[in-house]
Amino acid sequence: MGSLEPHRRPGRSKVVRLAHLVGARPRSRADHWSFLFGEMAVYSLVVLLVSGAFLTFFYDPGMAQVIYQGGHTPLRGVLVSRAFASTLEVSLEVRGGLLMRQVHHWATLILIAAVCLHLLRLFFTGAFRRPHGLNWLIWVGLFVLGIVAGVTGGILPDDLLSGGSLALIQGVTQAIPFAGTYLTGLLFGGAVPGEQVIPLFYWLHVLLVPVIMIGLLIVRRGLLRRHGRTHYPGAAQLPPLSSPALFLATCGVLTLLGTVAQINPIWLYGPSRPGTTGAGAVPDWYMGFLDGAIRIMPSWEPIVAGHPLTLSVLIPALVVPGGFFTVLAAYPLIERRLTGDSGVRRPLDRPREAAVRTALGAAGMTFYGLLWAAAANDQFAYHFSSSLFAVTWFFRIAVVAGPAVVFEVTRRICLTLQAQGREQRAHGVETGIIRRSARGEYTEVHQAATALPAHGGIHADQH
Repeated sequence: MGSLEPHRRPGRSKVVRLAHLVGARPRSRADHWSFLFGEMAVYSLVVLLVSGAFLTFFYDPGMAQVIYQGGHTPLRGVLVSRAFASTLEVSLEVRGGLLMRQVHHWATLILIAAVCLHLLRLFFTGAFRRPHGLNWLIWVGLFVLGIVAGVTGGILPDDLLSGGSLALIQGVTQAIPFAGTYLTGLLFGGAVPGEQVIPLFYWLHVLLVPVIMIGLLIVRRGLLRRHGRTHYPGAAQLPPLSSPALFLATCGVLTLLGTVAQINPIWLYGPSRPGTTGAGAVPDWYMGFLDGAIRIMPSWEPIVAGHPLTLSVLIPALVVPGGFFTVLAAYPLIERRLTGDSGVRRPLDRPREAAVRTALGAAGMTFYGLLWAAAANDQFAYHFSSSLFAVTWFFRIAVVAGPAVVFEVTRRICLTLQAQGREQRAHGVETGIIRRSARGEYTEVHQAATALPAHGGIHADQH
């Protein structure tokens, strides 16, 4: 009888022992390339914490007005806030300050992108099902917290671009029915922008949000130890991949971006001025959907109980993102209730095998993408020599009809792929080999096939 021990590659035991010595863990094919998005998010957070700690030594969140006397000649003698002056000093006078600022900003963008991609991987493979429902909520929470960190951090320089963001926050807060004026006064203090909003956002950005994010990641690690990791069926062992190597690669890419890709040059924007914004000013990519939703929303403002209800701001700025993230967080429970599947599911699904879920994900991505593109409706109108009115109406119709069309198309594609898989399992894989029988008939040779979800396809039993 042959040994049940699987065949090992020559020298593999030495590689595994070496990996353990440097602190890496062996990876299996369960560690698909898509699993790396989560680790990239964690490593980007580490870079954020380190670069942010450096910046706190030089940044002053005060909003008191001072006359700028720094090294940037075009702004000398201009009345600016302490926040703007200190940010300018970090950028242009502190050794390595501009590099750290830009690395910090790029790390925020990469962090949110990695969390978003990781959530998509969890969704399309069904990795949110029991016993990993809490893990899904943690990543949704990290997504929201990443956006909060990005928005609050973007306000801190008190430049012309952040002033536009503050004006948007003011408008959204004031649009809240009945309590809007009170909440605006609570947030800004006296007259907008007041003197307390930037110090408030500073402590939220450097203390509260990072502590919560670190706490969520600690809880996530405990859940992984308790419940184990999800994996693709039929996973085979691969050579180990060092986590330190991925961390160093992430740091290297962020440092390269901070070195060669300029971002948020506040010395070109100038200090914040109430009621003033720069031409062509746009938010960071993760807030593009909010900008687009506000741009295409009709100017509805009905009077309810003697009070104006600013739906043109409430719906795109509060209802749409609030509903989106609520449904996103509750989706595991929604799917469990609708399908009746409450069992423990550790192996991951192929997206094609869950046609409705995959179609819903594609529809959600379409909805988000169209709102994101709508944030550039003026650019579309300019470059395509079209009417801004026509472009806006196109996006109004597209955000309603587009997701429905994509849902049905994606569902049918998934069902077709399922049928194709069943056909191949029943009749084998076409080999392209044609044989002629003794009677002169031509037939194609088929090979028996088995499904391998870990690779996303079919492979022949014979070699």
